[in-house]
Amino acid sequence: MASGRDAASDDMKTHGFLLGKFMPPHAGHLYCAEVGKARCDVMTVLVCSHDAEPIDGYLRAKWMRECLSRPGYRVLHMHRDIPQAPEDHHNFWPIWRAAITEFHPEPIDWVFGSEGYVHRLAQEVDARPFPVDSERQVVPVSATAIREDLTSNWSHVPVPVRSHYQRRLVLVGAESTGKTVLSEALAARLKSVPIPEYGRDYDAVFRHGQDWVAADFEAIMAGHKALADTMAARGGPIIVEDTDSLQTLVWAEALLGKVHKPLVDWARSAVEGKTYLLLDHATPWEDDGTRHFADPARRAWFTSRLRSWLDELGADWKCIEGEDWAERTAAANVFLDTLS
Repeated sequence: MASGRDAASDDMKTHGFLLGKFMPPHAGHLYCAEVGKARCDVMTVLVCSHDAEPIDGYLRAKWMRECLSRPGYRVLHMHRDIPQAPEDHHNFWPIWRAAITEFHPEPIDWVFGSEGYVHRLAQEVDARPFPVDSERQVVPVSATAIREDLTSNWSHVPVPVRSHYQRRLVLVGAESTGKTVLSEALAARLKSVPIPEYGRDYDAVFRHGQDWVAADFEAIMAGHKALADTMAARGGPIIVEDTDSLQTLVWAEALLGKVHKPLVDWARSAVEGKTYLLLDHATPWEDDGTRHFADPARRAWFTSRLRSWLDELGADWKCIEGEDWAERTAAANVFLDTLS
């Protein structure tokens, strides 16, 4: 039954409190915060970090703000080198009580958490403890489990956190080098689908293979990024991508006859955190009615330009050579295994 501060009003709201390292945030953390919000008017989450931790504290606070970006939540960040356990300092609890009061001066009604210290912490801040899923039965995960086995615990990693851990394997190459078929085969091994090439769709709708200008390639890069980021949020720890802005940069160079700096900037921003498989042009040319460059010399030029840009933009890349499709597929699968 609600009473005292539990009687919510404009000037007397109930305050819930949760603190942690959130290294990284996971579904169990969010469940705990959501229970707190269901019980209280305002749910405050304090992200605690210090210099020695392996994941940047400001990044963790950003993740938690994105995860809890709904009314009624407040995410604060304290980056401070203070004792991390009672045995570290004889004034451990007074130090933490003062720090919490500094960040949360309002009276706290309930302290939420799944760890045993929730009882003592509540006592220190003159609040009531609310243990949540202490046995990890509702959300069977911990931050330690995620750091030790990301793949098995991927479903518990919130969407705002996923891109930090995802690895993207991008297939690039001249026409008729098997990018689309191979990307579909690799993605199938991961029980997913590849991020598709947006440039073909753009061409079919707007250009029909002619009258290209630089703005078209910027539109393709922006469209591909929108597709890729949206699919990645729904994807697993490894994402396969059929071309990206780097490949589009070479297409622009091929069709416009020069390099445009804004396109280079797009490509440069796209390569970070990705691994590229460059498929060379040893495979036979096949005309599907939309392709441009049957000339072997032109295909060789395309491969050469991809190599140059991969190096110039500092990309992590490998090349798959030879004209035997089975051997190319086997080589790509071996490489995929190294990412798993």
